[in-house]
Amino acid sequence: MSEALEARDAVLATPPFALNAAEKGRLLGAALAELTRHHAANCAPYAGILAAQDGGPPIGITHVPFLPVRLFKELDLRSIPADAVFKTLTSSGTTGQVPSRIYLDQATAQAQSRALAAITTDFIGKDRRPMLIIDHPGVVRDRTSFSARGAGILGMMTYGRAHTYALNDEDMGLNLPAITEFAEKHAGKPIFAFGFTFMVWKYFLSALERAGITLDFPGSVLIHSGGWKKLEDEAVSNEQFKSVAKARAGFDHVHNFYGMVEQVGSVFMECDHGRLHAPGFADVIIRDPLDWKPLGIGAEGIIQVVSAIPLSYPGHSLLTEDRGVLTGEDDCPCGRMGKTFRVLGRIPAAEMRGCSDTHTARAA
Repeated sequence: MSEALEARDAVLATPPFALNAAEKGRLLGAALAELTRHHAANCAPYAGILAAQDGGPPIGITHVPFLPVRLFKELDLRSIPADAVFKTLTSSGTTGQVPSRIYLDQATAQAQSRALAAITTDFIGKDRRPMLIIDHPGVVRDRTSFSARGAGILGMMTYGRAHTYALNDEDMGLNLPAITEFAEKHAGKPIFAFGFTFMVWKYFLSALERAGITLDFPGSVLIHSGGWKKLEDEAVSNEQFKSVAKARAGFDHVHNFYGMVEQVGSVFMECDHGRLHAPGFADVIIRDPLDWKPLGIGAEGIIQVVSAIPLSYPGHSLLTEDRGVLTGEDDCPCGRMGKTFRVLGRIPAAEMRGCSDTHTARAA
C-alpha cells in the first residue's frame, strides 16, 4: 500500500488546477498505475476482472482499466479488511434499485476531505460565509450510514458557518421563519448556499417565485449538483437556472459540479465560463461506445472518470452512465489548467446494459 499512498499523496500535494497536461500525465499516471496494482493485490473480484482482460500494467492515464460504475451495485468491492472500514457510503439510486456501497478507510476519507477542501476553496475562497443549506435537517440525522445526499451536505458544511436549513422536514416546503431570520441577519452580505439541482429548483427557487419572495444576497455563491433525477420533464437550461438564482437570491456565482459517490472526492466544478474542470488528482476521458477508444475535443461519447483518491476500494477508474464531450484542455479563460467538459445526459438504459454486459463478459 505504501507505494500507492506515496504516489497518491504526490499528486494531492499540488494545487488543484495548477498542473498542465504533461505534468498531470506524469504524476496522475504514476498514481493510477500504483492504485491498479494495489487493488489487484487486495481485491479478489477486481483482480479477476483484470486477469480476464489480459492487460499488462497501465501505461498512461487512458490505459487504466475501467469498471462500469454499476458494478458497485452488483459486487462487494473493497481493498481493505472489514475491520478497517471507517465509513460506508451508499448511492441515492431510484426507488427499487440496489444502491452502491462504497467502503472508506480513514486514509481514503481523509484524502477525500483534503481534495474537496482544495477544490471548494478555490471557487468560494477560504473565508467561511453564512451558509444556507437548501434541504431539510432530517437528511443528515443518521450519521452511521450516509446517503450520497447526506454525505454531500455534511462535506460542504465545513466551508460555511451559521448553518440554516431552507426546507421543512415534513413536506419539503420553504421554512419561511428560518429563511426570514437568516435573510434579516445576513442581508446585503455574500453567503454560501448548497443543494442538489432538482431540489434547489423545485423546492427553493420556484417556491420563492410562486411566493413572490426575493432575497438580498449580492455577491453570493450557490453550489449545486446531482442533476434532475426523475424530474427530467421539469428540467430547465443552465442559463435559466442561473438567471432565476440571481434574480431571486442574488447569487452572482452559480457553480454546478459533476461527481458520484462511487468515486469519492472527485468533484468536477463548473467555472464562471460554464466549463466543468478536472482537478490535478482526477481526470475525465470521453470514450467511443463502439470501440472504447478515447475521443478528442468536441466528440460526444461516454464519460470515464479517474482519480488518485480511492485507496480502500477499486474506484479509481470508472465508466459512468453519462454522455459527455470535452471542451478544452489547459485553455479555459478562467485560468485553471486541466481538461474541461460538458455533461450531455444519461445513457439510455438498454445501451448501458450493453456496457455492463460487455465488461462482465470479459471477466467471465
